[in-house]
Amino acid sequence: MTRIIMHGCNGHMGQVISDIIAQDSDCIMAAGIDINPDAVSNPYPVFTSLKDCDVEADVVIDFSTAKAVDGLLEGCLAKKLPLVLCTTGLSPEQLAKTEAASREIPVLRSANMSLGVNTIMKLVAAAATVLAGAGFDMEIVEKHHNKKLDAPSGTALALADAMNEVLNNEYTYKYDRSQERAKRSDKEIGISAVRGGTIVGEHEVFFCGQDEVVEIKHTAYSKAIFGKGAVQAAKYLAAQKPGYYNMSHVIG
Repeated sequence: MTRIIMHGCNGHMGQVISDIIAQDSDCIMAAGIDINPDAVSNPYPVFTSLKDCDVEADVVIDFSTAKAVDGLLEGCLAKKLPLVLCTTGLSPEQLAKTEAASREIPVLRSANMSLGVNTIMKLVAAAATVLAGAGFDMEIVEKHHNKKLDAPSGTALALADAMNEVLNNEYTYKYDRSQERAKRSDKEIGISAVRGGTIVGEHEVFFCGQDEVVEIKHTAYSKAIFGKGAVQAAKYLAAQKPGYYNMSHVIG
């Protein structure tokens, strides 16, 4: 039984993960951490900081804010707790602190916590290995809701990176073709962003060759998929040695 502390338990994803854990016989929510501990009625104790938490646990899942990550890292290091870090928008200094912490505790961080997305990252890398050398052009189209601030998405960039890494990082990324009239380069990966409505998340990778196109696509219908991935990651990470992990380690 994996005992989990949820950092940011009263936020939307914190509550989603609380519900997922409540239905999982392999883990239990030991405690929660939230700056507003009384905002939600939870069936587990909630503390304002990890350092104040006196409940024994095996791992921490974090879905909070970037400004809370420094204190979280300090608390995990003090208690020697593995950390599944799901908060995005970290500064270069925070990323450096995260990597330094991984030398003392297990830390898992991923651009996307979905098991499905991380599976297609492996698929697109395998496809690129075969198709890029055969002259196929590679394009990514990502779609998200109209309130998403960044473009392209971190997941789209991670998909491009997965392909580029197996191709010796020889490809550049093309985000906009409107300002030039030029033939497409053989060594580029096009990345386009769509923003509209309530689209949770959709990523399509196209391998376009002579007279044939291969498409690999992932569609998210609910943010619960990220919570499910985080719980799987927590169960995996609780048994690991110090190190820097990502979701590719979880799916094997």
